[in-house]
Amino acid sequence: MSSPVAPPLAAQHTPLAERLRPRTLGEVIGQQHLLGEGMALRLAFESGQPHSCILWGPPGVGKTTIARLMADAFDAQFITISAVLGGVKDIREAVEQALSARDGLQQQRTIVFVDEVHRFNKSQQDAFLPHVESGLFTFIGATTENPSFEVNSALLSRAAVYVLQPLGEHDLRQLIVRAQSIGAVPAVETAAADRLIAYADGDARRLLNTLETLAVAAAREKLTEVTDAWLMRVLGERMRRYDKGGDQFYDTISALHKSVRGSDPDAALYWFVRMLDGGADPRYLARRFIRMAAEDIGLADPRALRLALDAAEVYERLGSPEGELALAECVVYLAVAPKSNAVYKAFNEAKAFVKKDGTRPVPMHLRNAPTKLMKELDHGKGYRYAHDEAGGFAAGENYLPEGMAAPGFYRPVERGLEIRIADKLRELKNLNNQKD
Repeated sequence: MSSPVAPPLAAQHTPLAERLRPRTLGEVIGQQHLLGEGMALRLAFESGQPHSCILWGPPGVGKTTIARLMADAFDAQFITISAVLGGVKDIREAVEQALSARDGLQQQRTIVFVDEVHRFNKSQQDAFLPHVESGLFTFIGATTENPSFEVNSALLSRAAVYVLQPLGEHDLRQLIVRAQSIGAVPAVETAAADRLIAYADGDARRLLNTLETLAVAAAREKLTEVTDAWLMRVLGERMRRYDKGGDQFYDTISALHKSVRGSDPDAALYWFVRMLDGGADPRYLARRFIRMAAEDIGLADPRALRLALDAAEVYERLGSPEGELALAECVVYLAVAPKSNAVYKAFNEAKAFVKKDGTRPVPMHLRNAPTKLMKELDHGKGYRYAHDEAGGFAAGENYLPEGMAAPGFYRPVERGLEIRIADKLRELKNLNNQKD
């Protein structure tokens, strides 16, 4: 059997992921829930009118490819900004290029693609708003983080959000076939392909980069087939480390959060290590722990929030792998700590109440009176300074707007420190009742 013709030298130096990057919408592998006939993103391509959007999904699922294809579809200038490396200067330069394209002879559209947009701070994200609103360019952001939390609401309201999914087993197998079709990799034994697909975990870039590494090693050893045994010998540690059976990133963080909430330290540690093992950013996990401490533990153990913040700071100082131990200590503490979502529920109830309620005036005795005129207008008149009252509590005093019934937002649970807080609130309520 004749050997495949070697690709040109220039192509050999181009990364395999780039050589296989789709040039048309029909070449895209996966994301058929968005790109299939009649689906949302396909309709956007066919509309002839680009619109700003956020592409949200895990790494290696085609976010950059889709953005590039959108630029090609609309014959638009394509400008890429990396939020990891870029800043306001890059945004200004993109604006200048968009102006030149719009005002030039061809009057070309511009698409500005911002990779890892969640890494931009609020002011950097705000810098896009006037240009998106004016139509100077179409904004496309790519993010691996939930845009509801990481993208400014003003920018988010001006962009459609498309959720991309990890590539399935069939999709990844197609990629292997495509790589073989251009002579980039040798034959791959079925068992080896299965292991590579499990290792890729839905990430096309990871699969192609690994195939490229294997192709170099196979060529060096003059192998015509990648077998499972040889694969394990060459990349054994990495194969074991990432052989996760295709679990989804967001399902795993959900399992971690629910294990902490369920007070199971072993399960919490397991999912924590699974996420580290799969390449999750420890800083992301640290942020999640801070949220868990506030949402699920709250005032049942206020030390949990401080410990989560300390663990995040320790990681920043030590980095990986040393700093990961502090995060492990944190997740175990959060799991065994007493649980309360009383503040979380109270906060949400208060927000809902204020949203639907009218703007009630501040009672006169609670108003600020920094000037003589305000005092003459009775601002602050009759206010009782709690520190001057018995026990530091002005029994019977009202701190709500006039006519507003006590809403009872905060209801402490009978766990941890909130047991004592509940006792304290009952004691204060009794003192108030005695004044009635």
